[in-house]
Amino acid sequence: RHLRLAHLSCLVRQAEVAVKEYEECGTGEGIAKWQKCFDCGQRFHGPVLLALGWAGWKTYLGRPETDVVRCTTMVALGDAIRVNRRPEEALTVFEAHAALVRRLWPHNEGGILVTQSNIANCLGQLGRHDAALTLERKIYAKRVAMFGTSHQGTIMAGTNQAITLYKLALFDEAKHSIRDQLLPAARQSLGAD
Repeated sequence: RHLRLAHLSCLVRQAEVAVKEYEECGTGEGIAKWQKCFDCGQRFHGPVLLALGWAGWKTYLGRPETDVVRCTTMVALGDAIRVNRRPEEALTVFEAHAALVRRLWPHNEGGILVTQSNIANCLGQLGRHDAALTLERKIYAKRVAMFGTSHQGTIMAGTNQAITLYKLALFDEAKHSIRDQLLPAARQSLGAD
């Protein structure tokens, strides 16, 4: 068994090259290199993910606000902070991203929903379950209207909502949501298994 170690600067350089290759040639993994290992393909986690999140943000911060890579690294930074159990800091990043998306791409409803989901996740981690549930209800309703009940993203949004209902001890509503809405949609979309 090998102990795989890498210098952070080497990982950053690999990610920069991957993004450049994707932008110039349309090949390679692009921005995904900031989040997963070049050798084994596993997603980074812990302090490495956090360090790469900051490095990615610093690398592309100088680009225009409308640059896709800049915006994507902003979300990656927020996610890296959140999964490293720093939801209050992540919430600040996601709220800034939400404001950016609403200002520059107000018709990108899918992007807005993703950002709102990230905010709801942070609120839940902070124990602000009432605020998370309010946002999750809006997200689920919008996903149902846009994509239908059997869409994977809709099912995931409904699951997040049901988990928050459970955390708030709204057991009857959580049970109804899972049994009468989510399970039938998941069986239809994903199969019985």
